[in-house]
Amino acid sequence: MVEDSVHRVLMTTDTVGGVWTFALDLAGCLAREHGVEVLLATLGGLPSEGQRAEAARNPGLRIAAGEYRLEWMEDPWLDVAQSREWLLRLEREFRPDVIHLNSYGQGVCPFQAATVLTAHSCVLSWWLAVKGEAAPARWNRYREEVKAAFRGVDVVTVPSHAMGRSLSLYDVPDGAWQVIPNGRPAGAYRRGEKEPFVFTAGRLWDEAKNTAGVARIAGSLSWPVYAAGESRPPAGSTSDPVEFGGCRMTGWLSASEMRDWYARAAIYALPARYEPFGLSVLEAALSGCALVLGDIESLREIWGDSAVFVDPADAGALREALESLIADPARREEYARCGYERALQYDSSRTAAQYFRLYENAAMRKFACVS
Repeated sequence: MVEDSVHRVLMTTDTVGGVWTFALDLAGCLAREHGVEVLLATLGGLPSEGQRAEAARNPGLRIAAGEYRLEWMEDPWLDVAQSREWLLRLEREFRPDVIHLNSYGQGVCPFQAATVLTAHSCVLSWWLAVKGEAAPARWNRYREEVKAAFRGVDVVTVPSHAMGRSLSLYDVPDGAWQVIPNGRPAGAYRRGEKEPFVFTAGRLWDEAKNTAGVARIAGSLSWPVYAAGESRPPAGSTSDPVEFGGCRMTGWLSASEMRDWYARAAIYALPARYEPFGLSVLEAALSGCALVLGDIESLREIWGDSAVFVDPADAGALREALESLIADPARREEYARCGYERALQYDSSRTAAQYFRLYENAAMRKFACVS
């Protein structure tokens, strides 16, 4: 095994939310900056026309489109089993040096290549943070399948220490995971002339994001609140639709449209109950938005003192925090400046370089074991 011996990566992604953005960004950087050819295998639903167009702009990236349900979706296990066979076939055909999994259902596959699993989030930590209690018995199989996935892979990564600590729910000890923060390309975002409105975005149907909390106080604010994203959960999800009567809904926006909204928004609000990293927050910060975020361990870890933090359960505190920034342009500008400077630490090229080094080390160890 020689240096720079990783030339092909088989990477999984889902098409539902931030994992798609993470995988596409990482794959693009790996191709441009490290000469890696990536085969991106999609799960959870076929990529949209817009997603396919995004992928086509990345040289060195190929798409293998699968429609298999993910392990957190309703009644997924037949699909999960079929997706395992599908990925094993893709490995035989593509012959990757490394396999990078971004979901848990395929972690038990007997891959020949070194296998990296990124734990972006999980149902058990989501349930504990959002519901305030352990996940019910109907998630027992999910728990055991995820435990098996962690045992089956060579390397586990997480986007934050907070997410890493939550893996104790699956008996993964501290020190058995590595932190590689997510990133976004700073040059892709710009600060425009700021306009008097509050912006929120993401999987609006996800209780963890708590965008419904923003909607509940939106009508009482002196600025309008715009919400971008789908309010109805995807097919196969166990979540319920959420009402956003207090917000002005933009619907789904393309990546370029999102950049325009970030550029114009003076404040970005995401009073999340659960958010292991938060790519939308990073994009807003790179666009010069002042941040109002949920006071949770992961967001404190990532943003330090460069954001205003509020208790996600306290609607009055959220309203007060937003009105305070609305009324004080100088304070709002200071938070926007601090957030931007902090955001520059989370660059996609840095993330890709860390993953490339990790791939090299994992492939080297795998090669040594089979030699």
